[in-house]
Amino acid sequence: MTESQRDVIVIGGGIVGLAAALEITVRFPRLRLLVLEKERRVGQHQSGHNSGVIHSGVYYRPGSLKAKLCVEGARAMIQFCREHGIAHQVCGKVIVATSDAELPRLEELRQRGEANGIDGLRFLVPEELHDIEPYANGIRALAVPSTGITDYAKVCDKFAELIVARGEITLSTKVTGLKRNPQEVIVQTDRGEFVAKAIINCAGLFSDRIAKMAGDKPDLAIFPFRGEYYDLIPERSSLVRALIYPVPDPQFPFLGVHFTRRINGCVDAGPNAVLALRREGYKRSDFNLRDLSSALTFPGFWHMAGRHWRNGLGEFRRSLSKTAFVRALQRLLPDLRDEDLVPGGSGVRAQAVKRDGTLVDDFHFVRSERVLHVLNVPSPAATASLRIGSYIADMANNNFGWNNGTGGD
Repeated sequence: MTESQRDVIVIGGGIVGLAAALEITVRFPRLRLLVLEKERRVGQHQSGHNSGVIHSGVYYRPGSLKAKLCVEGARAMIQFCREHGIAHQVCGKVIVATSDAELPRLEELRQRGEANGIDGLRFLVPEELHDIEPYANGIRALAVPSTGITDYAKVCDKFAELIVARGEITLSTKVTGLKRNPQEVIVQTDRGEFVAKAIINCAGLFSDRIAKMAGDKPDLAIFPFRGEYYDLIPERSSLVRALIYPVPDPQFPFLGVHFTRRINGCVDAGPNAVLALRREGYKRSDFNLRDLSSALTFPGFWHMAGRHWRNGLGEFRRSLSKTAFVRALQRLLPDLRDEDLVPGGSGVRAQAVKRDGTLVDDFHFVRSERVLHVLNVPSPAATASLRIGSYIADMANNNFGWNNGTGGD
């Protein structure tokens, strides 16, 4: 191997790419590993623009990869935060039904949670709900005591610190092309070329484009959904003690607007979910012609739009109207007023969509020669990142033959 060649390059310095890189450096210390990240710091997109929730796994279909890795990952994340002094809290949450129509779905969540091995789930009558969240409104609620909160930007920084003790991270380096030959992959960037025996694509919002650069043809496309938040003013933050969630629509892979007390004590309200006009479109005014054109020309967009236009219209309305946003929140918290909320931050979720318009629900990976593509790892990816990293390391080992001596020589 030449001095400039690595055994493996991980493209993308978000929490999943970092977790995979960290696991590889621990399990395969002889491998020369490099993480390439286009931003000046790690964790600058989905990983640093999320709610900070350590999800329990109550929402996910039993037997799915998402359910398994979330439940295991939540425990691992809490342990990681303890070991490294990262602020976190296991505060629990309540999922609140506000109408009789939501009760069957609430029961289904309880059954899913128990099937996924989540302890302590219990139904609450209104009086019990008010003991936990005095201002919440509901006819019944599901208490999920294992849910927690942390700061995933700090988790990413710690991952990076541990990686550079054994490997490399190169920042401000954007991948522009990939060339495969029988022995190696040449990664072309805006700062020159890098050579590796294997590539792991953890590029998040751009993972489908990286796959195409590699000559692969994933049967899906990444769509950016922007989530917009409001913040409770400090004088009214006492309305929420921990986390208050609605009963989600099982046909839509978003949880609905909710309340989250962050690890710094602030309370977020939101997010909604609107299609962004740019893959890193954190503002309504953000626009990129290539991003929009690739969405509109993908057949799955029109199938998705036809299937979910009612949900999408409601989300778009809440994006444009604070009054509509507040009205949705008042179903959970009737005492909330318009003046209690000020504009907060936003995040952009990478959601994979199939050609038939199906929103990919589970984590999704594609293997090809010398390349492993991580093509759908939406929430709870941050929660599950340590276990996803282990899963990716297993796949990479099987795909690239590290244990049998064909890698790291």
